[in-house]
Amino acid sequence: MAKYILKRCVIAIFTLLTLVTIIFVLVRMLPGDPFASEKTNAAIQAKMRAYYGLDKPIHEQWLTYVTNLIKGNLGVSLKYPGRTINAAIAQTFHYSAELGVRALLVALAAGLLLGMAAAQKVGGIVDYICIFAAVLFVSVPDFVSGSLLQLIFAVKLKWLPATQWESWRHMILPVAALSFYTIALIARLMRSSMLDVIHQDYILTAKAKGLSSFQIIWRHQIRNSILPIITVMGPIVAAVLTGTFVLEKIYGIKGMGEFYVKSINDLDYTMVLGMTAFYGMFLVAANLLVDILYGIVDPRIKLAEKKQKMAEMERE
Repeated sequence: MAKYILKRCVIAIFTLLTLVTIIFVLVRMLPGDPFASEKTNAAIQAKMRAYYGLDKPIHEQWLTYVTNLIKGNLGVSLKYPGRTINAAIAQTFHYSAELGVRALLVALAAGLLLGMAAAQKVGGIVDYICIFAAVLFVSVPDFVSGSLLQLIFAVKLKWLPATQWESWRHMILPVAALSFYTIALIARLMRSSMLDVIHQDYILTAKAKGLSSFQIIWRHQIRNSILPIITVMGPIVAAVLTGTFVLEKIYGIKGMGEFYVKSINDLDYTMVLGMTAFYGMFLVAANLLVDILYGIVDPRIKLAEKKQKMAEMERE
């Protein structure tokens, strides 16, 4: 297991370095000059580029940035003098994280329950309702569902607040809008996975032993059906977190999305790079955690490692 974790850690570091390098190059390719304005002339712009190190060759800029990144320094904003990227993230990330985590928990709970209910009653009314809901939620983008929820429940019915992030009542609409797509994805995947498991021989054996329906579902069906869900948790986390960008704007939540989008329009290289690197580290860590969890849940990984060690010993 230790070798498996070490291998995944090396892959995670390489993935993050590749992501930072690609974004570093793409940001430099954006048209325009971050220091160009009516108030600055060519001499001032040249001094500002020299101050931020943008006059150096791109490979030197990359090496400096990666060195600072290893030290935990994400840089200083080009558009907000004296404002560090670390401070901007510390000020805004907790809003984005809270929205994303709440939506993810709701999606996991609702998606797993819907998928299991649909699989247990194939061809029934529950199955059709779940399939219809899944197709609907997948088809409607989160910014559309967010706007509709805001219009219906906040503007028309006035049951819930339309904007801000202050109390649990403010959280209901954005969390619901962000979780719809993930609920549909998990429900469809869980239903399909459980249908494959239900007809396996070990399920028939468990029934023959006289185990109750609850014991069969809990001990055998859920444990084996949830493995595909764990496999795709990394992309699911990525989809949920990136989905907060638009919803933060719709619901007036002061998260990282506002800074991220504005920094792209302003050609704020360091802000784009810093927030991308931070999101990259967060998502790579989430994928690494999923890989480790998968290794714990699925004993076949441990068995494969044992076989590999035995083969190495035989060769020696």
